[in-house]
Amino acid sequence: MNISFKKSYKFAIKSALYISLFVSGFCMILSSILYKPSFSKMLLFGFISLFFVYVFSFFVLQYRVERFIYRRVKKIYDDVSLLESSTFINKPITTDMETLTREVKKFATDKKLEIEMLQIREEYRREFLGNVSHELKTPLFTVQGYLSTLIDGAMEDKSIRKKYLKRAEKGVERLIYIVEDLDMITKLESGDLNLEFTKFDIVKLIQNVFDLLEMKADKKNVTLSFENDHLQPIFVNGDKDKIQQVVENLIVNSIKYGKEGGLTEVSIVNLTNKKVLVRISDNGEGIEAQNIPRLFERFYRVDKSGSRTEGGSGLGLSIVKHIIEAHKEKIYVESEFGIGSDFSFTLEKTFITDQLGLKKKSNLKI
Repeated sequence: MNISFKKSYKFAIKSALYISLFVSGFCMILSSILYKPSFSKMLLFGFISLFFVYVFSFFVLQYRVERFIYRRVKKIYDDVSLLESSTFINKPITTDMETLTREVKKFATDKKLEIEMLQIREEYRREFLGNVSHELKTPLFTVQGYLSTLIDGAMEDKSIRKKYLKRAEKGVERLIYIVEDLDMITKLESGDLNLEFTKFDIVKLIQNVFDLLEMKADKKNVTLSFENDHLQPIFVNGDKDKIQQVVENLIVNSIKYGKEGGLTEVSIVNLTNKKVLVRISDNGEGIEAQNIPRLFERFYRVDKSGSRTEGGSGLGLSIVKHIIEAHKEKIYVESEFGIGSDFSFTLEKTFITDQLGLKKKSNLKI
């Protein structure tokens, strides 16, 4: 540990002054009683004794402080510096007890916060590993079960063989889906996934997503509605494929957790001259208030029953959040349990060039 000793003379100065004043006063009183000198001689004697006692006391006190107190203070610093993250490393040591107390208190507070953060991360790590194992275990056991049944003799029956192979294939597809989502979220978190920013029409993109999810919505009798389907094209700047994935994930969630015969509505709101807000609303089961802060965590599910009847990797909302944040935009959640949920995110508007070569902003009517 590379340390330097910052001396503090405050204690020695004050203590030497108190001692010298007391000794000089005592000597003056004693000499006046024993020898009865003149006032001028007594005053001179007092000043001389004050000076010599003060100098002597100062050096003795400072030496004793440095020799005994400093050693103990240095031991404290050396012990603390064993921690790599110590804030004391390469800092000057001081014998000022007030400064030392303040620094040690700050160090203790920082370490307490760090320990609490590590405990939270450790808890999150355990929960994450448990969720990953659960998500992977379910399709793996499903595939294993069907394949084992076929190997044990069911392969001879063509109808059973075909049915079981199709079910095993679905299990493998879910495994691939989970692994691909894990790969994507890892790249998003580490910044390794490059976004290809282009100018595209967000209205057309939403309509394309509706076309893709129409059959899925029909199975649950959910109506997909676009509030702004009468609008002219609205051009935004972003990675088109990733934004489409965001819209798909949010609409799929609204269908998945929406009520039978419910409604999923998408709208575009003009926030500012430079921003638009894309909102996906539903009248489904909604989300309880205590679950909202954790919605975007990996594998976090509101349903604690362990049911996986709705499928999915459990990473959809986490991917949505990371994609939007990678665009340096914001995502918002509003929900009331039993009434429905609103998920919305912002995008940067851009300019389009008309046939006359003039630039105009995308128009948006509300």
